[in-house]
Amino acid sequence: MAAFKKHLIYKKDNWNMLTVEVQGKTLVLREISDQWGEEARSFISRPEMMHWANERFKRENYVGNEEEYEAIMAAFKLV
Repeated sequence: MAAFKKHLIYKKDNWNMLTVEVQGKTLVLREISDQWGEEARSFISRPEMMHWANERFKRENYVGNEEEYEAIMAAFKLV
């Protein structure tokens, strides 16, 4: 059995990170935060995941920190 390919979208520390695992045709996103714990979401396509990412990470929330926004979105595009 082949291992799933895991993509690190961001990691601020051990309690604040977001990863995406490619499990065949399914994309499993795991978001861990010190505030909310762990949340997992499954997507059946990259466009579906990118739609979620664009809703979750709104450009206007990163005014003054555009580099972080660009890095997060670039990491999603590499999945």
